[in-house]
Amino acid sequence: MEADNDTGISEFLLLGLSEEPELQPIIFRLFLCMYLITVLGNLLIILAVSSESHLHTPMYFFLASLSFADICFTSTTIPKMLWNIQTQSQVITYAGCITQMYFFLIFGGWDDFLLTVMAYDRFVAICHPLHYTVIMNRRLCGLLVLVSWVISVLNSLLQSLMVLRLSFRAKVEIPHFFCEFNQVVGQACSDTFLNDMVMYFVIVLLGGAPLAGILYSYSKIVSSIHRISSDQGKYKAFSTCASHLSVVSLFYCTFLGVYLSSAAPQSSHSSAVASVMYTVVTPMLNPFIYSLRNRDIKTALKRITGVPVM
Repeated sequence: MEADNDTGISEFLLLGLSEEPELQPIIFRLFLCMYLITVLGNLLIILAVSSESHLHTPMYFFLASLSFADICFTSTTIPKMLWNIQTQSQVITYAGCITQMYFFLIFGGWDDFLLTVMAYDRFVAICHPLHYTVIMNRRLCGLLVLVSWVISVLNSLLQSLMVLRLSFRAKVEIPHFFCEFNQVVGQACSDTFLNDMVMYFVIVLLGGAPLAGILYSYSKIVSSIHRISSDQGKYKAFSTCASHLSVVSLFYCTFLGVYLSSAAPQSSHSSAVASVMYTVVTPMLNPFIYSLRNRDIKTALKRITGVPVM
């Protein structure tokens, strides 16, 4: 039996990472700990940047924006997952699923664009140091973050509206711990050709273009660092990019791995497990990656918490 969205379907079932009852308490504690670490770590980064006047620079402004996006990105999926485990329910309403997918695409896309903006910031700082303060002025920094947000919202709105046109069976089981776009579209019983074409176009345009921008920026950065005569100068220049490069590598490798593997048959469970990397692990590790390699952040965190950061 097929049912239209507005008549026959009211809820989806999120099957989660495992249906084994004995594993649920372990999964609950693990993801609760990771979620709390993610929120606390990124909040500390935001507090450190906002409270220290010498951190009011473009690089740290973008870092604070990324931390805020990471908190929101993780909060779109993990609280619902924890609630379902705690209540021993797999249910998410149709409206709730669309809403979750909408905000997940917004903050996931915003993360992507912010990483690109941060790469551009490092490109200007290293390749055009004498013009850095002129180019990366407050107006441009605010505009870059705003444009990134607007593009993410428009993309998410388009993708979500296109899902609304699809029809689903009365009982829909999603082999995932959240309403992941590919999985939801894959459960539709109506034609998804247009959705697939739009999705691939968006991946190439809004995923490929930022990645190309990051790669171009770092090609110029490497070229500029290579021209620096002293080893100390090379190390100092590279150290300002190492944290960002680590985060970019972690984000893109896991994200692309999930979407490329989704084309393989019988990959739903492995895709769900792999999704944990870019939805939970990457946002959790970002504060550690940036703070452990940054003396200014470590000093600011020590003043806020009173605890030395290694």
